[in-house]
Amino acid sequence: MIDNPDVIVVGAGLAGLVATHELVKAGKRVLILDQENRANLGGQAFWSLGGLFFVDSPEQRRLGVKDSLELALQDWMGSAGFDREEDEDLWAKQWARAYVEFAASEKRDYLHELGLRVTPLVGWAERGGESADGHGNSVPRFHLTWGTGPEVVRVFQEPVLAAEARGQVGFAFRHRVDELIVEDDAVVGVRGGVLEASEAERGVASSRTVVGEFEIRAKAVIVSSGGIGHNHELIRRNWPTERLGPCPEHMISGVPAHVDGRMLGITEQAGGRIVNRDRMWHYTEGIHNWDPIWPDHAIRIIPGPSSLWFDANGKRMTAPAFPGFDTNATMKQILATGYDYSWFILTQSIIEKEFALSGSEQNPDITGKDLKLTFKSRVAKGAPGPIEAFKKHGSDFVVADNLAELIAGMNKISRGPQLDAADIERQIVARDRDVEHKFSKDAQLMAIGNARRYLGDKLGRVATPHKILDPAHGPLIGVRLNILSRKTLGGLQTNLDSQVIRPDGSAFPGLYAAGEVAGFGGGGVHGYNALEGTFLGGCIFSGRAAGRALGRSLK
Repeated sequence: MIDNPDVIVVGAGLAGLVATHELVKAGKRVLILDQENRANLGGQAFWSLGGLFFVDSPEQRRLGVKDSLELALQDWMGSAGFDREEDEDLWAKQWARAYVEFAASEKRDYLHELGLRVTPLVGWAERGGESADGHGNSVPRFHLTWGTGPEVVRVFQEPVLAAEARGQVGFAFRHRVDELIVEDDAVVGVRGGVLEASEAERGVASSRTVVGEFEIRAKAVIVSSGGIGHNHELIRRNWPTERLGPCPEHMISGVPAHVDGRMLGITEQAGGRIVNRDRMWHYTEGIHNWDPIWPDHAIRIIPGPSSLWFDANGKRMTAPAFPGFDTNATMKQILATGYDYSWFILTQSIIEKEFALSGSEQNPDITGKDLKLTFKSRVAKGAPGPIEAFKKHGSDFVVADNLAELIAGMNKISRGPQLDAADIERQIVARDRDVEHKFSKDAQLMAIGNARRYLGDKLGRVATPHKILDPAHGPLIGVRLNILSRKTLGGLQTNLDSQVIRPDGSAFPGLYAAGEVAGFGGGGVHGYNALEGTFLGGCIFSGRAAGRALGRSLK
């Protein structure tokens, strides 16, 4: 604890750490409150793969990728689809332009000076739909942090902990904020309950028993408490049924239980404005974690483009619902069947080259910055160890030497209709015939050809095209894919200084918000779609804005 702080930061995740780092540089005293224990410092960012969106980076240029601010803005705006520009998107669109400009200019240097490095291969995430000015990344922009999420956290955590040692920063863990104190039309502090002590490891659900109360005052409050990713009730309440289809009945969680969205309602009750509640970002390639840390623990498969994707009825998905292309279009196709799951069918050759798993803990080689292990697991024959572990232990995986056995195994774990083996075979054989020649009318095979023109994909991400039913590439693998909850794209509306906006459009004195709780800036910087590698960057950019604004304004 620290007496008489200048600023209270609610939430010790990445956005809160970045804001505190900037406040410390400005000479301010900061108190960080969090409902979890110290083991959870860094929040959700610690569990992330560490992807960062850069524009026209040295890594892109070395791989022959020609990117520009103009192209990135075209992709961002085409993906965002802002259509509430005079109201809910008023600030979000301004944040979007400012963020893309940041990603094309000082973002990389800002992080590099703190000690962060990225791997040399740039990933091509969320490749998009069917038009140049529509959704998706026209070029690869997903820069993987060397050290993944924990490294992104580390470069901000270390200077903040150094400030704690000097007495400039204090932490109050297990302090849950229940109310923002508003006096004379300004936020002047927080009230809440002290939760009983917890020795739970990072990510493990902790007790909510209240053993005391607190009230703390400061010149300003920054809310950086995250989104609603584990609050399935709130997700269901805000689910965009008309746009995406019915909310999934079975949904697994890509974030820990403490990602509950409580501060959204608390801030709204105090007078802040929430916008774009219906915009959210959940994944369609979720699998149940066979070794879970938090309740309903989900892992996302980050696929290359070659797996065949079938809906619950056994019909092959149509463009742009290919692996890694258009998340929301794929979600809509899946839910239109009346079921909340789908299937991958692939080969051992594909899983070895194309499967990656989200999460720092699923990538121990890169997370541990171990060059030898990275080379062994990514270049040597066989899939990386964590992927093979899911193939062996995961409840969503079926492995077989022939298609009849594979479909029989998939039908045993189906939550809906039984797949017709003959119809599945017909569709696969039709696709396989198009591999026999260099021409094709199969849109997915054409997309694979396009991917292999990019050196980064050809070397490390896309398998050599082959027949799915060729035994030389076996065994066959079936994967049941579930809906995985993850990110909140709407949130507290903020101006470009991260100051919270009130319903009348005015800035709320003393109240700021950063990170996912603010829709990563402005109440929805991504609009309807994310380009990936943009969530950590949004926490960094909005936390930086809040810290710098208060660093300038507070006396």
